[in-house]
Amino acid sequence: MELTNKNVFITGSTRGIGLAIAHKFASLGANLVINGRSEISDDLLAQFAKYGVKVVAITGDVSDFADAKRMVDEAIVALGSVDILINNAGITKDKLMLKMTEDDFESVLKINLTGAFNMTQAVLKPLTKARQGAIINMSSVVGLIGNVGQANYSASKAGLLGLTKSVAREVAARGVRVNAIAPGFIESDMTDAIPDKMKDTMIAQVPMKRIGQAEEVANVAAFLASQEYITGQVIAIDGGMTMQG
Repeated sequence: MELTNKNVFITGSTRGIGLAIAHKFASLGANLVINGRSEISDDLLAQFAKYGVKVVAITGDVSDFADAKRMVDEAIVALGSVDILINNAGITKDKLMLKMTEDDFESVLKINLTGAFNMTQAVLKPLTKARQGAIINMSSVVGLIGNVGQANYSASKAGLLGLTKSVAREVAARGVRVNAIAPGFIESDMTDAIPDKMKDTMIAQVPMKRIGQAEEVANVAAFLASQEYITGQVIAIDGGMTMQG
């Protein structure tokens, strides 16, 4: 799929990986929906002026089924279609299982997994009617291998993999592709706040001995969106952490 003039809705795209993905798609000539739960600043939108593409800011709560549909409807009115959906919105509430509350568990699943379901449900009918398009779900290596203190986050990201593969099978014959990306340790506000000693321990687990960059995740998202014969796949961007023999 040629990405120029395609319309891309990226949830949770005001910072971090989501924002990097937005810049990558804009650099390739795609129009954007920048999305978050709170008001999106004019300064952030001004970052995209250099690309000469259409950029629409739409706020809302992906975990709310009706609100997700409202956001997709607004995007279609503003841009004419949604050709690519990237389910990137996510939260963490890390705690050991013995200390994790019901709300800690349910709130993470509601944003990370139910939110992706809501957005996918909202965009799927127009995509299948057009008989083309792509959905990319942002999972995580912890959805593949788990992690101490992240039972809720790991469960949500593992659930995204099942969602990805099931929906991919359902809509493949309609020309819609559904894939997932599983980032490992990626440089972000969160990793910047980690003490150097702990960061060194994390890097030691990575065969490539470095933390990844958000732009590297964005490059894979653009690749998956453009490829016509890849669906139902999970690509780990983790410096080799989860490689198998």
